Amino acid sequence: MRGPAFGHPGIEPRWTWSAKDGVGCAYNTGSRVWFTISHGILNELYYPTVDLPQIRDAGLLITDGATFFHEEKRDLVHLRERLSDHALGYRIVSTAPDGSYRIEKEIIAHPHQAAVIVRARLVCEDPGLRAKLRIYALVAPHLDGHGYDDSAWLAEAAGREVLIAHDRTWLAFGATCGFRKRSVGYAGFSDGWQDVSRHLGMEWQFDSAGPGNISLCGELRLPEDGVFSLVLAFGETQHAASNVLVNTLSVAFEPLRDRFVKQWDLASRNLIALDSASHDGGRLYRRSRPLLLAHEDKAYPGAFIASLSIPWGEAKGDDDMGGYHLVWTRDMTQTATALIASGELATPLRALIYLAVSQKADGGFFQNFWIDGTPYWHGVQLDEVAFPILLARRLFHEKALGGFDPLPMVIRAARFLIAHGPATAQERWEENSGYSPSTLAAHIAGLVCAAAFVRESGDGKGAAFIESYADFLEQHVEQWTVTREGRLHPEVSTHYVRIAPMPADDPRDCHGPQGLLEIKNQAEGILRVPASQVIDGGFLELVRYGVRRAGTPLMENTLRVIDHVLKVETPHGASWRRYNHDGYGQRDDGGPFLSHGRGRPWPLLSGERGHYELAAGRSAGPFVKSLEGFSRATGMLPEQIWDEVTPPGRKLAGEPFRLGEPTGAAMPLVWAHAEYIKLLRSARDGRVFDRFDEVAHRYQEGRGRRHLEAWKFNRKADHVHAGGALLVIAEAPFRLIFTRDEWQTNAVLDSEAALGLHSVEIAVPERQRAPVRFTFFWPEAQRWEGTDFVVTVHA
Repeated sequence: MRGPAFGHPGIEPRWTWSAKDGVGCAYNTGSRVWFTISHGILNELYYPTVDLPQIRDAGLLITDGATFFHEEKRDLVHLRERLSDHALGYRIVSTAPDGSYRIEKEIIAHPHQAAVIVRARLVCEDPGLRAKLRIYALVAPHLDGHGYDDSAWLAEAAGREVLIAHDRTWLAFGATCGFRKRSVGYAGFSDGWQDVSRHLGMEWQFDSAGPGNISLCGELRLPEDGVFSLVLAFGETQHAASNVLVNTLSVAFEPLRDRFVKQWDLASRNLIALDSASHDGGRLYRRSRPLLLAHEDKAYPGAFIASLSIPWGEAKGDDDMGGYHLVWTRDMTQTATALIASGELATPLRALIYLAVSQKADGGFFQNFWIDGTPYWHGVQLDEVAFPILLARRLFHEKALGGFDPLPMVIRAARFLIAHGPATAQERWEENSGYSPSTLAAHIAGLVCAAAFVRESGDGKGAAFIESYADFLEQHVEQWTVTREGRLHPEVSTHYVRIAPMPADDPRDCHGPQGLLEIKNQAEGILRVPASQVIDGGFLELVRYGVRRAGTPLMENTLRVIDHVLKVETPHGASWRRYNHDGYGQRDDGGPFLSHGRGRPWPLLSGERGHYELAAGRSAGPFVKSLEGFSRATGMLPEQIWDEVTPPGRKLAGEPFRLGEPTGAAMPLVWAHAEYIKLLRSARDGRVFDRFDEVAHRYQEGRGRRHLEAWKFNRKADHVHAGGALLVIAEAPFRLIFTRDEWQTNAVLDSEAALGLHSVEIAVPERQRAPVRFTFFWPEAQRWEGTDFVVTVHA
């Protein structure tokens, strides 16, 4: 059957399983292609940038033409291993259910070109069966990040029979052994899977298909020794993709593999030895660092995505383009800092420069964005503004800034933090606005580090202004984020909470975690829970950066609460859920998270706990060991793990999940690998690697300035302590007219400029009891504010 395929436009496209068994690419920047594997086959391939997936999957179909049909990813049993600890190539042995044959594969990216190579060998000890076996290669393109609108046809290149797919990007697919038959079709109707599974062979040989959700299929012309290579090549034109394909098919595999491995070995030559802190002889460490490096783009140096995966991709279609192949400044900074901890300095500097170039004009950063800087989501997260400052300071301490001056980026970011805080529109879980311990920790640390940069530039007045605002935040952390009405633990009523909910633009003062917190990832709709009764481990970040000491009664009591509410014991050790009532995770029936589910434990939170335990003078060893246990055989750490023992006979809609094993969330999660590397470094050094001495000295020894209140139009302080001071901040020059005695007398202060902001400081005498009243005159507009503002004075 020839001619155009039937079934236009094909079934609705979906991506595939997000829990990867491997992520790979060449280290050389000339090879601008990335691949992932799971269930024994290739799935998403990314080209020409690390944020743009191009196929859904590519695997094999096997039949004897009469009695059975096997799909490689579903029916065969797979053993997987890395080619080496450093090289991001993989060896997979896939065996038939009855053991009658196996397929041995090695998968690499071309060390210099945009191609992925699968070197395979069919092994079958039964000559009769071997003579009957037919193998078909099946490829499902999802070009340029979506499944519809692709077209495909049969073609020839330099005398070779190939298959071509096209949207904006071109894909050329071929085999060293050539094809007996070829076809293209529409997924779910005329594709190769439908054909071979029904007919136990290829009866359809369609010449063209598309635009739509299409598929490529070819029966391999198996050589006597059973050895062949499949190549998927990419280009900006059909000619370019075909040229890469034929060049790759024409070169022996072994030299390419050796060059691929050598590239990664050379990239790992400056690895700091941290094996002594591990429990697996350094195996996961040596495998984690290349994974971090693989998530950097090659056209946009320093741009790191969060994961080469699409969480619950099997349920995601063209209407959900993001996945985790986007830039988050939080995840990027975690990655870059972990690379510093491992001894790599050039790459983190590229990351800092990329972030500085990506900064918005107002000093903020988009919530997440494509590597070309185009925003995906537009939320405002204050910790994501603070993290680039922390990275800059870390590189400063390592004397690794080279010729790059981070001061302009630092000043803009500090201005944004002061102008837009202290409430964040989103905390680190990207769901709620208000006063978050984890966000405040990064916010305070970022400002203290920014002040150090500004002072070193010669601007002592600007540095003092930044420090004053940081001090204001620091002395209010417990007021904003500690409840004394907790009921989560029968013996603990005073503890940190997840967040004190308040809209970021609400100018009212915050008096603690009051009111109801809205949790939206629920099956029943929005769940509203008293904020005092929702907890997470974000308060540990206060210790990580040096804002608070470990071991205080408040810290230890809050640990008791999260252990009581969020801790899960697994065969690999303890892990923690994000927060109680969380709905972001695999559903109870094993189905994917689609707007709701059940929050599962995150291995990276075991790393965060390990850092706290180390800071408290206890051992981080159990948490290092747990993280190593949570990793897969190929060294992948998951975003989330399953937290139940599935009873015998219970059927799950998804995979057969096991306690402590990955769910369908992202894997690998780069943040988890970064946390592991930093925990190893911290354990080896005997101190938390992320701790900033500038922050710890100020708040664990000097405690900064006390009784300081900040008044801004987006956060109007309603009281100030006698003997303290009121810092009034605005975004334009002003003259402040104020009184301490109900307008019997008044005083005038002209604002001073720092960071593009304008402020005055009103001292409040120790004996004062009357409120402070004030109003503004705006010189540039030559107008009065027309309103008096009042701040009461507390003894």
